[in-house]
Amino acid sequence: MANSYEKPDFWSRKAFSEGYPARSVYKLKEIDEKFGMIKKNYHVLDLGAAPGSWTTFLLRTLNGSGKVVSCDLNPLAKDVKGDNLVFIQGDLNEAEIRESIQKEGPFDLVVCDAAPLTTGNRVVDTARSTGLVKMAVWYAQTMLKTGGNFAVKIFQNGDQQKILTELRGLFQTAKGFKPEACRSESFETYLIGLNKK
Repeated sequence: MANSYEKPDFWSRKAFSEGYPARSVYKLKEIDEKFGMIKKNYHVLDLGAAPGSWTTFLLRTLNGSGKVVSCDLNPLAKDVKGDNLVFIQGDLNEAEIRESIQKEGPFDLVVCDAAPLTTGNRVVDTARSTGLVKMAVWYAQTMLKTGGNFAVKIFQNGDQQKILTELRGLFQTAKGFKPEACRSESFETYLIGLNKK
C-alpha cells in the first residue's frame, strides 16, 4: 500500500497553487481563523520555520506591517522573503541564537510547527516532539509580551496534558486544537495559548 505522505493530497496541491512551500500553511490559517492569533503590526516569532510556509502566511497576513522573525537549522525556501522578515539560521537551543532572537523581540505571537526527525518509533518520536514543545514554551515564557498568543505542534500521547496545565498557568486560555488540514493518520495536534498573563 502506498504511503499517503508520498502522493500530494488536496492540501499539498492547494499549497503549491497558492505559492506556499508546504501544506502546513493551512493548519496555521485554520488556527488563525478560529482564534484570531495574527493582527496587523504584530511582531511574530516563527520557530522551526523552514521551508517557510508559516512565515509566508504570516508575511501575507501582516501585509507589510509588523515583523516576522523566523528561525531554523535549515534555510527558508529562496522565494520566502519580505522587507519585514528577519531570518536567523541556527539551533534554537543555543545561547547565541536565543540572544539574537531576544534582540528582535518582544513578540505578540510565537508559533512553532517544528517536528522532530521521525524514526517510526512512536515512543522516541513523541519524546522528541515533547522536547521541541518545551523549547517553544520557553520562548513563549521568555519573549512573549503580556497579552500575547502562542501555538505549537505536539505529537499526541506526549506530555500533552502536563504541558496544557503549564500553559494554563501562563495564559488566560489554553487548549488543544487539531486543524482539518492535519492528515487523518497523523498523530499531531496543536496547543494554543491565548492572552499571556
